[in-house]
Amino acid sequence: MSDTALAPDIARARLLETVSAITQPKSLSLADCLGQRLAATLIAEADLPATANAAVDGYAIHAEFLAANPDHEFKIVGRAAAGHPFTGAVNEGEAVRIFTGAIMPNEGHAPNAVAMHEMCRANDAGTLVKIDAQLKPASNSRPAGENIRIGETLIPAGTRLGPADIGIAAAAGHANLSVHRRLIVGVISMGDEIVVAGDTPAYGQSYDSNLPMLHALLGADGHDVRTFPIVPDRLDALVLAYRDAFEICDVVISSGGASDGDEDHTQSAIKEIGADLVFWRLAMKPGRPMAVGTLGHKRLFCLPGNPVAAFVCYRLLAAPAIAVMAGGIARPILKMPVKAGFAHNKKPGRAEYLRVRLHPDDSDPNNISMVLHGRRGAGVLSSLTGADGLVEIPVENDSVTEGDYLTFIPFREAGL
Repeated sequence: MSDTALAPDIARARLLETVSAITQPKSLSLADCLGQRLAATLIAEADLPATANAAVDGYAIHAEFLAANPDHEFKIVGRAAAGHPFTGAVNEGEAVRIFTGAIMPNEGHAPNAVAMHEMCRANDAGTLVKIDAQLKPASNSRPAGENIRIGETLIPAGTRLGPADIGIAAAAGHANLSVHRRLIVGVISMGDEIVVAGDTPAYGQSYDSNLPMLHALLGADGHDVRTFPIVPDRLDALVLAYRDAFEICDVVISSGGASDGDEDHTQSAIKEIGADLVFWRLAMKPGRPMAVGTLGHKRLFCLPGNPVAAFVCYRLLAAPAIAVMAGGIARPILKMPVKAGFAHNKKPGRAEYLRVRLHPDDSDPNNISMVLHGRRGAGVLSSLTGADGLVEIPVENDSVTEGDYLTFIPFREAGL
């Protein structure tokens, strides 16, 4: 393995080449499928709706007859409501009172349009109606299959099921779905300088934020998360922790000790447990000292100890690969060009990710720029709270000038 630092995009591509789904499918009731990853593509077995239906309240008539006879008074021959279709024939010059969602009469030479009730004048007896509108065939009528057509893909395999997916599966009549079991991911923090929140830190120690943060990130991504005790800065302790974690976990994520200093043991521990190294150094800030190892079909992700670096490395690199292992899809990272509202100098040769907020111009709300949020250090966790996302400053840049257009990567928490 070369010591050359990899650009983030290259590292992500290399990592994704090494992973595949390792979980097994199981059947779950639809009510329990939220957040699960679909194991088999869902194909529509019928049109939805099965027949044309009214898009408005009004009267179902023949559009061509109305066009030829605009002053005609239509005889009202029936009523159709959602769940209560009109089943008789409707001749030209006749109308059916119809309500939104009701099936269009479909026997014989059936009506093909709906006149909105606001454009209609019925007599007091409710037996005749005159229509003050010009209609075309299919006006105010939803066609059969408007929502779903038979044979269409409803949900691709690997999709992490959200509320809309649950809705479309139910609309297609599915009470159960085949989904992957949740991936089991272990989280380990290491370092003599950290203690668990709630304990009393000694002089020079601080509370561990990485383990609870990574636990939350993994849980939000739908994985079954297991946590392990803090590991002291000793190689033998780290090797033992990795081996214990891999006894029950598909993936292990550790934070801290991923660099190459005297107290950084992850590279040696990767060799000790018999894992192969995918990469261990990134051309990015924050997040340079990240390592990834393969152990059969299992994976080890060694993230930096600085919290912001751990967060960025997880979201940009670890999360997509872990999603694939869980039977999911590594979706492209959402990136969009946004104007920089700041100036910044950096070293060329590494990508840089700063936390930003989107700021609309007071005189023109559509003129949006990125402004830096919080202090810039990789250990400044407060720079993540309240940020809308990251600005990606490319590897080759040595500076940013206010007004430059750069890539904005939104945090999912900033959207709907």
